[in-house]
Amino acid sequence: MAEANPLRGFPKMRRTAVSFPGNLHLVLVLQPTSNLQHSPTDIGFRFSQEDFTLKMPVVMLSSVTDLLRYIEDNQLSSEFSGVLEYCNSDWIVLRTAIESFAVTVKEIAQMLQTFGTELAETELPDEGNAIDYLLMAHTDKYRQLKDDIRSVLRQGRQLLSNLEASKTAPEDPEGQRDISQDWDRVQRLLAQLRDMETAFDGFFEKHHLKLKQYLQLLRYEQSFHEMESSLHQMIAQEKEIACVGFTVAQTEQLIKELDTLDKQAQEEMGRAQIIILHGHQLAANHHYALALIVQRCNELRHHCDVLTASLRAKQAALGRTRDLLLRLEQAQIGAAHDKFSAMQGMIQNRQSSLRKLLDKQERPVQPVAPRPEPRSKSPLFSPKHSVDFNSSLRFSFDLSLPGKKASRKGTNSKKIEVMHDYQENRNSRSFSFDGDESPDILSRHVMKELIETEKIYVEELLAVLLGYRAEMDNPALSGLLPPMVRNQKEVLFGNMPEIYKFHSRIFLQDLEACLENPERVGACFLERKENFKMYERYCQNKPHSEALWRQCSDWPFFQECQKKLEHKLGLDSYLLKPIQRLTKYQLLLKELLKYSVGDEGTSELQEALNAMLELLKSVNDSMHQIAITGYEGELSDLGRVLMQGSFNVWITHKRGPTRMKEIARFKPMQRHLFLHERALLFCKRREEHGEGYEKTPSYSFKHCLRMSAVGITENVKGDIKKFEIWYSGREEVYVVQAPTLEVKLAWLSEIRKILTSQKKVPQGAYSAF
Repeated sequence: MAEANPLRGFPKMRRTAVSFPGNLHLVLVLQPTSNLQHSPTDIGFRFSQEDFTLKMPVVMLSSVTDLLRYIEDNQLSSEFSGVLEYCNSDWIVLRTAIESFAVTVKEIAQMLQTFGTELAETELPDEGNAIDYLLMAHTDKYRQLKDDIRSVLRQGRQLLSNLEASKTAPEDPEGQRDISQDWDRVQRLLAQLRDMETAFDGFFEKHHLKLKQYLQLLRYEQSFHEMESSLHQMIAQEKEIACVGFTVAQTEQLIKELDTLDKQAQEEMGRAQIIILHGHQLAANHHYALALIVQRCNELRHHCDVLTASLRAKQAALGRTRDLLLRLEQAQIGAAHDKFSAMQGMIQNRQSSLRKLLDKQERPVQPVAPRPEPRSKSPLFSPKHSVDFNSSLRFSFDLSLPGKKASRKGTNSKKIEVMHDYQENRNSRSFSFDGDESPDILSRHVMKELIETEKIYVEELLAVLLGYRAEMDNPALSGLLPPMVRNQKEVLFGNMPEIYKFHSRIFLQDLEACLENPERVGACFLERKENFKMYERYCQNKPHSEALWRQCSDWPFFQECQKKLEHKLGLDSYLLKPIQRLTKYQLLLKELLKYSVGDEGTSELQEALNAMLELLKSVNDSMHQIAITGYEGELSDLGRVLMQGSFNVWITHKRGPTRMKEIARFKPMQRHLFLHERALLFCKRREEHGEGYEKTPSYSFKHCLRMSAVGITENVKGDIKKFEIWYSGREEVYVVQAPTLEVKLAWLSEIRKILTSQKKVPQGAYSAF
């Protein structure tokens, strides 16, 4: 007998035995009573016994009475003369339903897991319509799964009802125990299903909210960029309108154009305010890109303020110009009228004198020889003093443009000249500047701008260090300080104190000493070349600083400090100042170099410019290098980063199967290459979505080629932008396609330098790598 339920039938005994959890100890075989059934049964059992390879006693029973010797009647159903109320078909239906329910619960769990994985790995598109479709597809699938879960829950509740109805009488404890076990199992499956449903609902709700917020951010970014472009266009239109006119009519026309632009700007800035209000609503709803949205709102406000200030300043300047031209016009008209009246009076007096002379000549003439009448020497008719009624009063003066310094004039300086000519006193006054300035003067202007902006830069660094960094130690503000920043000054501000100390105590004094001798500024930059390497550390820390800022930017401590400093922009804008200043130096050096061609110090200026450009490149390369992940080892052992960039790459190998596999790859792999002094790294660029607004690039390490085992083929047939990098005697060949021919030539030049220098280095010099 089996320890659990009895076996019935022979042909499938092996599979039936597997279905029972217990071990079979005894097999009881009840033979049919008729002779017609007796022989086939013996034959069938004999074949079944050979198939089953029974390793247990088998007892052949001839009647039910013999069966009662081994099994009590309360353990047998009525068909075996027992008293047990048992229906085998009902038991099979119930067991099948329970097992089917368990399998269905498992399938539901797998479906939820698959759908959750699909949601987590879904790449977000960059188009609003695609995101709408994605939201609809995910929602439809979610609802379908919810319907399936409800259906399975109804099935489980129906099973519980059936089990309640199948409970046996209390005097049958064993049957009661079996039903209770089945009831407990179904109950556990239902509880498990409810837990899965609850967890799935929470996960989908978060994912759905994140997707909706992403769609909101995408559309908000599109509105922001459109508005920013429109405001920039209006700012450019405002700059194209001249701030002075040469005549009253021209000035009136300029004012009219400015008023038209002002009306358009007011309408556009009204729409900008709506976008800003929408951004505040997103921020109030706890949008995950809160920092980016607040920054966009601040940028729009800044653009609106700049446009408004420019329009008001130009309107005021044109108004002053119009008033001045009107007064000048009135003065000219008055002076001309006075002069015309005086000349008219003189003419009338002369006519009266001539009439009197004419009247005197009409007297009777004596018959004597008349004396010649003396010629009139009146100055009124002297050619020397002839009157020009078309002459006008002329003055000469310069109109200073608002916001421009008198010492800095462009080549197109506006000059209005009016000359005085009052009868005999002909005075001429002229106060004009020549628009053509010498290169020497222009270089001094650039030098002065370099010094003035350096002073502003030093003041801004000091304001950040005193207004933010030092205030972190202020006990009065300790309650407003974010906990994650208390011991993270060096992360948030980097080595800004070191940069401020260098510029305020050393470099600013060096620049001021070059004010009268701009040609010396190149040597000044070269002398401090090593000091500028502190910017590399600042830039390498910048990603960590930005990550920390995104966590704490909304804390009231920073808002309070910004309010005290009266800054329009937040701390994150001032943390960008060192990077912006580094790029400004090379622009000013280019200007100085333009005005110093052939002069003393030109070579030093060129070297200084090259050094600053090399520093910018080094900073950029190092920023990319620190984003490499997955490399086992120290990147510093590979030497300095010489070049980095993205390429299309095909790989071939000498080995047969691998070669065929690689040749079958028609599409190239996108790889980002880092050329070090001792190795060439192949990485795959990835975009990671952070909590903030920016996608931070990272580079997954793929291959590393030691430069000591590298060779190159500079030209590949069929494409001038391709070249080959082969490794270990062409065991591996990498076909690299550059984005442009210039990029290819630059990389080949650097690789040739490395390979050439390796020939000069003794073997084993790079043993550390």
